[in-house]
Amino acid sequence: FRLMATYRGKRVSLNKVRRGGSKKFFVYVKEGNKVKKVSFGSKDMKIRKNNKAARKSFLARHRCSNAGPKTKARYWSCKMWR
Repeated sequence: FRLMATYRGKRVSLNKVRRGGSKKFFVYVKEGNKVKKVSFGSKDMKIRKNNKAARKSFLARHRCSNAGPKTKARYWSCKMWR
């Protein structure tokens, strides 16, 4: 079953990463009683997580060991690179 919520009068699924929007990806998350749209990722760059050195560098550079709350772009970006 999928968590659903209303964002600006539209039914959306929560915590499901999708492509598009103002950045490469976006996701709807719940912050208290509000639903928030989190956009992340550069449209111009690839996710090279199969390249071991690139992945290690990205995870260190963005401090992915402590990625923060789900309402931040860093959390979702780190999740995509794991």
